[in-house]
Amino acid sequence: MVIKVFLASSSGSTAIKKKQQDVVGFLEALKVDYTQLDIACNEENRMWMRQNVPVDKKPTNGIPLPPQIFNEDSYCGDYDTFFDAKEDNSVYAFLGLPPPPGSKEAEQAAKVLGVENGTPAEEPKADGSVDASAEVPVEERNGDAHGEEEQAADEEEVEGEGEGGEEEDVADEETAGDEALAEEEEEAVEETDEANAQEEDEQEEADEDREEEELRQLEDEEAEVQEDEEEEEEEEEEEDMEETQEEEAE
Repeated sequence: MVIKVFLASSSGSTAIKKKQQDVVGFLEALKVDYTQLDIACNEENRMWMRQNVPVDKKPTNGIPLPPQIFNEDSYCGDYDTFFDAKEDNSVYAFLGLPPPPGSKEAEQAAKVLGVENGTPAEEPKADGSVDASAEVPVEERNGDAHGEEEQAADEEEVEGEGEGGEEEDVADEETAGDEALAEEEEEAVEETDEANAQEEDEQEEADEDREEEELRQLEDEEAEVQEDEEEEEEEEEEEDMEETQEEEAE
């Protein structure tokens, strides 16, 4: 199985270039065999990529942008799905490849398999101690007299808890204040992250629009070159025809 990564070597979008570098760099770090296919210099590669990206995975304009990743002819995904798989330690599953032994993804798969098959029963304690729930009640071992002593001790403990209640309330209030402050800090961090993410999304959209415009211009240029070639051929045919008519007239 060969992993195919469709790229645009002459892209003017910095965002697309960065995404392509991230994908290629991570595959090389994992030592995954892959092939780069350029859509900027090869019309066949560009048409194949556009035709084989599933319809439900294409953007609203219907033109998928690089990088696009395939396993042979099977579509794996674009940069966003690749990034999500990388964050979840599931890149090999994303690529349709078995994870190598000892990798994080292989360990995760083994844990999931263990949970699905059921976990083994807990082993007995090494020191041979008996669970407290299985012990004989104190009253039955030592008699009612010892039970009365325990009852008195419990009453003293309740009184001590009453005296320390105020201190616990103060500690609880301090803890609640710290938690509220921590929540406010977390909300501020989340708002900042959301703002940064929104800016990045807007930048990516602008880069994608620019890339689409460049691709359209490239297609227009290719169409103009083809028209010029056809016109030159027509002119040469007309000149040949005129020369033939002149020779026949002579």
